[in-house]
Amino acid sequence: MKQPSWTLSLGLACMLGAATSRYLAGQDNSRPASSLLTPWGEPDLQGIWTDPYQTPLERPVRFGGRELLSEDERAELDRRRGALRGRDRRGQARSERDVAGAYNAVFESVRPTGPRTSLVVEPPDGRIPPYTPEAKQRMAVFQEFRLALIQATVTCKQQEAACRGGKYGPPSPRRTETSPIYNVDRLNRADGPEDRSLPERCLQSGLPDFGGFRRIVQSKGAVAISYDTGQGQGWQRVFWVTDRPHLPAHLHQWWGDSRGRWEGQTLVVDVTNFTPKGEYRGSREHLHLVERWTRIDAETIDYRVTVDDPTTWMRPWTVRQELKKQDERANRLYNEPRCHEGNYGLAGMFANMRAEEGAFKAGRGPDPATRDNATAGGGGGDRPEPDPFEHPD
Repeated sequence: MKQPSWTLSLGLACMLGAATSRYLAGQDNSRPASSLLTPWGEPDLQGIWTDPYQTPLERPVRFGGRELLSEDERAELDRRRGALRGRDRRGQARSERDVAGAYNAVFESVRPTGPRTSLVVEPPDGRIPPYTPEAKQRMAVFQEFRLALIQATVTCKQQEAACRGGKYGPPSPRRTETSPIYNVDRLNRADGPEDRSLPERCLQSGLPDFGGFRRIVQSKGAVAISYDTGQGQGWQRVFWVTDRPHLPAHLHQWWGDSRGRWEGQTLVVDVTNFTPKGEYRGSREHLHLVERWTRIDAETIDYRVTVDDPTTWMRPWTVRQELKKQDERANRLYNEPRCHEGNYGLAGMFANMRAEEGAFKAGRGPDPATRDNATAGGGGGDRPEPDPFEHPD
């Protein structure tokens, strides 16, 4: 079957962009940003970029209106953060949390503390605006369902944080119900993939993305961005720089529908049409992003994204990051997804749950509903070590 012409054009665009990236890798990095142009005259954003600092998304309340930290404060936070045990903080021997802690801290990194007190720059208080009444109701309905599924576990018996607002009691009849909204988190059962979290299903990728590395490749009329997400859940995003309209509103995509345009030196990307099966902090198909990518010097991109969803937050809010260029000779990005959780881990979860159910039915083991398989991850489970930036005491 003949390939559509737009597919061939896009493939050619990416090849041209890659060639341009290799060509520019040897350019003089001392040049001002205004002189860093692609061969066709657009601002050059190509390269591998990352945020070298660790900064809270929201400003901790104790900082009030302070935007910046002192050098002494940053050094002290680095000292305290570096001492955190992370996933090496194990639970009681042979407990679920102890087993979960076997996935240890070698998989975690602690970056230097950044100069700013939050990634959020608008509103000026550095805080995400309040949820709308509609969003609060939506979240409350799901939370009630989630708590019902763990009410017979030790988590609720001991009134741990994951059971806040819930109660301890016998297994709930709601265990047979369908989730009131499409589930993207862990539920305390494993009847199918939709009971497990998006990372466990190898679906962690999404927008907005404020972590990891990004490789940007440009061609005339298109931009490709590869994201290094999680562990082997990297993904690629390709969009047109065009005045074409967005897709019809009833068509939804996992990473939304992006449309780019140039405003002077800034690439502005408007993103709509997200899927209701994904989520960002409570927002789903009504999420709307406006990204601004500006090369401010040879080593830095100023990245800003305004996040909006009138069904979720009372007002839009904006995040800012200064992304630093990486040495492309010393760094490599392997873009092929290597996520094993969805390929092997899920099958094991389902097989184990069926075995536990069979053993309980035969009188040889506990009721699976009394075992918490939803909140014991991360070594510390739902009781992680507090981040000294956000929780100084």
